[in-house]
Amino acid sequence: MLRNLVIALLCVAAVYATEPARQPVLVELFTSEGCSSCPPADRLLEQLDRQAIVLSEHVDYWNQLGWKDPFSSHAFTQRQEDYGRQLKTQGPYTPQMVVDGATEFLGSDSSRALQELSKAGQRPKAAVHISRTPAGLQVEVADAPHSATVFLALADNSASSQVAAGENNGRRLHHVAVVRSIRKLGAVKKGSGFSQAVALPGPEQRAVVFVQESDQGPIDGAAVWMQ
Repeated sequence: MLRNLVIALLCVAAVYATEPARQPVLVELFTSEGCSSCPPADRLLEQLDRQAIVLSEHVDYWNQLGWKDPFSSHAFTQRQEDYGRQLKTQGPYTPQMVVDGATEFLGSDSSRALQELSKAGQRPKAAVHISRTPAGLQVEVADAPHSATVFLALADNSASSQVAAGENNGRRLHHVAVVRSIRKLGAVKKGSGFSQAVALPGPEQRAVVFVQESDQGPIDGAAVWMQ
């Protein structure tokens, strides 16, 4: 199964190389180390890290079922619940993948993920750039297609756990782009731009800037900076 996924991703990369440049796509995975269905989705996100800008957001509602996920936060549970209201899902579940804030599906569904990546890459978006400066990072947004909020997510490039209880008891789990915080930087109006200096992320971390329409709507642009 993993071999087939790798082949599929390589095929997508080959197609991308022969087509006009596509817009960056943000992929969010809501996951938990307490969920036995989540490791395949975690592995899929690691593969998608080569094709898109990815964020692994560990929810906390599995924590009372035997294993407290050390990367979990109630803030990510709330973000998932906000998506649920926006995308009209039955309720929060894991693993859930959200592509560009516009569509959601089972986080281990590789075929659906590749289809949604292809579609999302064709949407017109703001130009988002992150550059290194002597003082830190400079965030620039230009040509926003809608009025939106600019967010900064800080995420560990990778992380691992030896799970000692719960549904994944005895397994060593690996994750990529493990989100530690998401905060608002400011707002941008339709057709205008945004500029702000931010501090460097910590060692082995990445900074992801994304532009999201109000009420946790579609993502209108994203960029990532890694050390």
